[in-house]
Amino acid sequence: MKNKALIWSLAGISAVLMSLPFLVPHCGFIALFALVPLLCAERIATQAGLKHFFWVHYACFVVFNALTTFWVCNATVGGGIFAVVANAFQMSVVFAIFRLSRKYFKGSLPYIILMCTWMAWEKYYLDSAQISWPWLVFGNAFARSIKCIQWYEYTGTLGGSLWVWASNLGIFGMMVALSDGSFFGKWNIKAKIASVAGLVAILIGPFIWSAVIWNRYEETDDKLEVFIAQPNIDPYHKFEFLTQKQQNEILLGQIEEGLADRKNDSTATSPLLILAPETFTGDAYILNGQLQSSTLVKFIDFLQDYPDVNIMFGASSYEYINSALAPSKTARKAGDKTWVESHNSALMTDRSGRLGIFHKSKLVVAVEMTPYPGFFCKIDDLLGGVMGRCIGQKEISNLNVAGSDGSKIPVGPVICYESIYGNYCRGYIEKGAKVLAIITNDAWWKDTPGYKQHLSYASLRAIETRRDIARCANTGVSAFIDQKGRILEKSHWWQKETMRGYVNLNTKKTFFVQYGDIIGRVCLFLSLMFSLALIVRVITSRSSASPRSPRKAK
Repeated sequence: MKNKALIWSLAGISAVLMSLPFLVPHCGFIALFALVPLLCAERIATQAGLKHFFWVHYACFVVFNALTTFWVCNATVGGGIFAVVANAFQMSVVFAIFRLSRKYFKGSLPYIILMCTWMAWEKYYLDSAQISWPWLVFGNAFARSIKCIQWYEYTGTLGGSLWVWASNLGIFGMMVALSDGSFFGKWNIKAKIASVAGLVAILIGPFIWSAVIWNRYEETDDKLEVFIAQPNIDPYHKFEFLTQKQQNEILLGQIEEGLADRKNDSTATSPLLILAPETFTGDAYILNGQLQSSTLVKFIDFLQDYPDVNIMFGASSYEYINSALAPSKTARKAGDKTWVESHNSALMTDRSGRLGIFHKSKLVVAVEMTPYPGFFCKIDDLLGGVMGRCIGQKEISNLNVAGSDGSKIPVGPVICYESIYGNYCRGYIEKGAKVLAIITNDAWWKDTPGYKQHLSYASLRAIETRRDIARCANTGVSAFIDQKGRILEKSHWWQKETMRGYVNLNTKKTFFVQYGDIIGRVCLFLSLMFSLALIVRVITSRSSASPRSPRKAK
């Protein structure tokens, strides 16, 4: 009974410690030892022969997920509960694989398997999974401790996950060596020095490396002026109390007041970019290949008095297709031989009427997109069409801020949830983006840690790509973020505000942008090799343990 109480207490401590870096600023360092209590609980359970330990670590991960992402329930109760339960279950499956490997491998190998398998799962979440919720990737724990992780420009976020696992396993390994007497009784002086030096290097080395990069890094002085409009329109009552025309008037009023000096200024020699939030308008539709929108027409007309001014804004756009059969698995019937496909888009235009359009590709499961449409769309049809069916672009692209002199500045149009995916966002830079512009609508989560976490993840993208970021949020928090990930200026939550400033442009590509997520690929390969080795070991162990059938007497 004492062992059980201790085991559950240790699991609870780990759940709280893992949550703190995501909830409290500048607490990323806690992640470096947050898993140690859980590892200790597992060791005690194994030595005591405790059964059903799965429920202990599953409860730990459920609490961790619930403490950090409970706010999802403000947007969708069912989706929030599913995110907590399902994400915790996947974490527990990885931990269960580690527990299984402990039965067939000795020493430190099972712990290496745990680290590699966990990070392979994180990479799958970030790159390939259709049901994807990478919010709690361990490398994100340092999002508000940016002075510690300037080396993300080489490793990406999974470099932080590697640091978390290496530190936790190193501390745990040292504790085991001290508790079982190996450190003082069996290890010689060289082993002691090597183990202590290695642990210190794992814990302290990344801090030193980051400090060196922080002090040496300098941004270029090539600038783009940006005006951010935060209209503060409650999305839950967006169309109940305000028409699209009234919303347009709110936004254009903000712009007119904030850009009074640019109105009819023929002397302006450099372009200016206006940012408006995600899904600002829902009146954009594509018919016969031509996009039509009364809001777009209104904006173009407004910009006639603003030379060299571009505007990028979010739109729920719809494409109508004439076809006897459904053009895709996600298309909805809109009439006789007419189908409609939806997109979450970013539009870019200026007073010339030119149009750039980008469709969001990393979509929120169920809310925006239906995963594995061949199966779930049929279920959704039976339920009356409750899931979103947005379609993203097949290939990433940029939008261009155009100057009257014919110059173009490529901007990476990151829409909301896409800013969580580091390996995805590097695609904008590969395509030539000199700056990133994030448009989002975080009001769904209300005044909870959700919008704060989302803002902090933008700092990770700035470090990985070394691109300034201009972030426009409907209700906040909008911000200017530099290439070190520092939030230079930000708006207030749930207030109508505007911001005007400059972002520095950059054309250089970081190591991470050029070569991608090397750590994730290596861990994925190793986890596959370890899985094969584990399968072989399980099969051979069972074969050797099975009794032979007795020979029949002649």
